[in-house]
Amino acid sequence: MVMGRRALLVGGVAVVAGGTGAAWLGVRGMGSMDDYDATVAQMRSVLSAQPELAELVRYATLAPNGHNTQPWRFRPGNGRIDILPDFSRRTPVVDPDDHHLFVSLGGTAENLALAGAARGRPGEIAFDPSGPGGLIFSHDEGPAFGSVLFDAIPVRQSTRADYDGRPVSPADLSSLAAAAQMPGVDVILITDRPQIGRLRDLVIQGNTAQLADAAFVRELRSWIRFNPRQALDTGDGLFSVASGNPPLPTWLGSAIFDATFKPKPENDKYAGQLDTSAGVAVFVGEREDKDHWTRVGRSSQRFALQATALGLKCAYINQPVEVAALRPELASMVGVAGRRPDLVMRFGYGPTLPYSARRPARLVAA
Repeated sequence: MVMGRRALLVGGVAVVAGGTGAAWLGVRGMGSMDDYDATVAQMRSVLSAQPELAELVRYATLAPNGHNTQPWRFRPGNGRIDILPDFSRRTPVVDPDDHHLFVSLGGTAENLALAGAARGRPGEIAFDPSGPGGLIFSHDEGPAFGSVLFDAIPVRQSTRADYDGRPVSPADLSSLAAAAQMPGVDVILITDRPQIGRLRDLVIQGNTAQLADAAFVRELRSWIRFNPRQALDTGDGLFSVASGNPPLPTWLGSAIFDATFKPKPENDKYAGQLDTSAGVAVFVGEREDKDHWTRVGRSSQRFALQATALGLKCAYINQPVEVAALRPELASMVGVAGRRPDLVMRFGYGPTLPYSARRPARLVAA
């Protein structure tokens, strides 16, 4: 191996870059992972003891959201913060009715309420049916009330990797279910291996259907960030390194994505991930409306934060709810026939991967 050269292997395609070749490929313009990790660590730094409202918003934005689009706006007022949908960041192919968008609003509102309670601004979350629909966090001054869920906010992540297959104890399963309790939301935990196998088959069916849709693939690719510079410049999107891939120049990452993002390897990946997971949580709202979608977001975020506090990792596997034709079978499988399943999340013991970036509070102000 020649000193100063690097080999990049992705999906069976090898690229060797060095010297002027590296400049031509764009490798030197990708930014460094050290800089990326340091910047993201600052984004996720522990909330100060007496934070300004912008700092509370920073913590709110650490919630999960589809494709890391961050489809929210925050408008502070007198004793309240309005959390508004940002429809300029919607994903119309995978989320045509904005279901995931409103689920994301619920997750960020839950973070905001937990952060407010922990820093002397306790309050309540209410759905606002007027206008585009959003949430209102009404707060007041009061005693600070921390929690393990609040402590987990900066370290929670969606960990898209194989887990180690260890089971979760009954006591911890009960703790997860208790944390996720939310009026208007049912949470079904699946740990039975044959039933996880049935769910795996639904995920594969859904993934196959989605990857056969050119519009779905284009939309997904538009939100992938292939290197640290691109991820930090946009502050959003799915950082490919967080899924175990090496950083690549944007043009090369796009080309390799097109060449290798195919149903069989992706289906094999999802099968392995489910087979190594300890269990799966399915979240189902009582009704199919924006209010209940936000409640699902709150419930699922509380579940993910409790899982993080217990040393578990989580990741969404939403193909069976995104492909409408598969929803009835999933609903019957989990005992809620006739209703719409909202989210599917696997959990287990696994590695910590690079964290995703977030846009600063000033860019999400309404």
